[in-house]
Amino acid sequence: MTREAQVSRETQETRIRVRVNLDGSGVSELNTGVPFLDHMLDQVARHGLIDLSVQAEGDLEIDAHHTVEDIGITLGQAFHRALADKRGIVRYGHAYVPLDEALSRVVVDLSGRPGLEYHVPFVRAWIGQFDVDLVREFFQGFVNHAGATLHVDNLRGANAHHQAETVFKAFGRALRAAVERDRRAGDGMPSTKGML
Repeated sequence: MTREAQVSRETQETRIRVRVNLDGSGVSELNTGVPFLDHMLDQVARHGLIDLSVQAEGDLEIDAHHTVEDIGITLGQAFHRALADKRGIVRYGHAYVPLDEALSRVVVDLSGRPGLEYHVPFVRAWIGQFDVDLVREFFQGFVNHAGATLHVDNLRGANAHHQAETVFKAFGRALRAAVERDRRAGDGMPSTKGML
């Protein structure tokens, strides 16, 4: 059974539509109005083997904050819905991803408990027109609504674009591992509590 979900979110600041297929092949259709975020979400889809569609309209005349945060929220909601009761998943995932001089590690637990440890010392404040502070806002929105614990660490890097790209690639790879069906566990619940 394919694990898919579609979620819409409309506020006075943004209109977001997200569709995910956790059993996809890495195809993305992205139109967020924030080109650098499109590039990063494409990394998540490709490296996570997640089919991902994100269509967004936001108050970009102010800045990209509301759009990026609300996309993180809506993506988290879509993941939560697509995973349903989480039976039979591995639950945990981690990945190290290098890009030239940069190296990042992302570890995820689809625990049902939101938590973010974020340690990315960007070497500059902007990547083109993209404010790097928004990377944290995206991940905070995601974990709050996916019910996930996420540790994001950039271990080294001298180029901000490389730092961000390794983070998003590692995020995709970690999600891929966590949502994988655990063949040895069958449809068991990966928790002693009996639920996640």
